[in-house]
Amino acid sequence: MNNYKFTLCYDGTRYKGWEHQPGIDNTIQGKMEYHLAQLAGKEVEVLGAGRTDAGVHAKGMVCNARFDTALSPAGITAYLNDNLPADICVLETRIASERFHSRYNAVGKTYCYTCYHGPGKPVFNRKYVLTLGDRPDVEAMRKAASYLTGKHDYRSFCGNKRMTKSTIRIVDTIDISERNGYINFTFHGTGFLQHMVRIMTGTLLEVGAGLRTPESMQELLEARERSLAGATAPAWGLCLMHVDYD
Repeated sequence: MNNYKFTLCYDGTRYKGWEHQPGIDNTIQGKMEYHLAQLAGKEVEVLGAGRTDAGVHAKGMVCNARFDTALSPAGITAYLNDNLPADICVLETRIASERFHSRYNAVGKTYCYTCYHGPGKPVFNRKYVLTLGDRPDVEAMRKAASYLTGKHDYRSFCGNKRMTKSTIRIVDTIDISERNGYINFTFHGTGFLQHMVRIMTGTLLEVGAGLRTPESMQELLEARERSLAGATAPAWGLCLMHVDYD
């Protein structure tokens, strides 16, 4: 029995997120498990590198599963892409080591949140960007992001009110770029809490709108209180770009 590593991309618009849920069949994990079970002739457990929320997209989600098949990795990729819905694509299938675990072996992740401002509408990208009314102060947001970068307790940016485990994480970089009306917030870190990237984005946008100062980020981190942070940015603007492994 081989341990297969998959790299996927998907449009999360119509899905209830990554994680399989009882009684709900429109999850990415659920779709992968169903079609791999058809291939293997028995139930297959698919382990993901993380749990993207309902409506969140991915260009580089990684997962792994153990099963027997006579197909080559390329053949598995072709089989899945022939049978998965059109909004899920397997980019690559590889045979991984027996001990490989897509979640526990991950050492970093990159997420990108995209916004748009301008006189028109991003008609063809509307499902993947948050449209803003006015151009935010990008320099103020960059300054605020510098306070949020590093090793901190990010409890103020955690969407799980019942979180009992450590909320300390390392966010290596927060890059904010602007081009042709699009603003990309790119986050790289060792790991992220539930809704963390979306809450950080929402908070930075409030800085950009002049509702908060960049310096207030330090106070917000120290408060460790979710209610003091900004709104959770909508799911559709977020995309998991890449998962790092040693």
